[in-house]
Amino acid sequence: MKLLIISDIHGSIENLDRLQEEFEASDAVLFAGDFARFGHTETALPVLENLCKKSDTIFSVIGNCDEPGFLSELEKEDISVQNALANWEGLTFTGCGGGTPFSGDTPNEREEDDILSDLNLVTSQGEQKWSNLVVIMHNPPKDTACDCVGGGVHVGSAKLRAFIETYSPLLVVTGHIHESCGIDKINDTTIVNPGAVMEGRYAKAQLECNDGVWSVEKVDLCTLM
Repeated sequence: MKLLIISDIHGSIENLDRLQEEFEASDAVLFAGDFARFGHTETALPVLENLCKKSDTIFSVIGNCDEPGFLSELEKEDISVQNALANWEGLTFTGCGGGTPFSGDTPNEREEDDILSDLNLVTSQGEQKWSNLVVIMHNPPKDTACDCVGGGVHVGSAKLRAFIETYSPLLVVTGHIHESCGIDKINDTTIVNPGAVMEGRYAKAQLECNDGVWSVEKVDLCTLM
């Protein structure tokens, strides 16, 4: 299975269009939020409309730059996995949107417990391991290669990291921290921050299933040329 992993479009429809061949080569698209340009929430809807033309199979959440109510637009398009579970091709997708309080000037900044509540459909089933679970979280987990800002400071969520340590999803897709695109592991879970589409960054992943057991075989960080 080939996955196109993107995040933080921020109104950059031009770069989204430049990914056309990658969309066509992928079985599904995972988008970790931030449709809108900083300070211009009206730019989110044109991005969503463009994205939905690119692929028939998209799993997405909203970011901190998107209005909380914009989630309803994703739900209309049937691409939201925020506070939801979606089963596809033997995998289960879920997600959480928004970012923890930081700058205070984006519309969807949420406390850690509030963000974590989007994953209630997983946590309510007890502390079991989920070998086929893919989680899309705009806010990265703490202390990985995916949550560093300038000076090497880790600004991710400790509670999202604890969720990963407890439930062991197969793959976690995140974004939000543009300068920290990277690939990391938390125990057996692969963590990917593809970087921002607005900066020409994205990732590709290959998953395989053998005898009902899924694995992440390969992840590549890519840049538009």
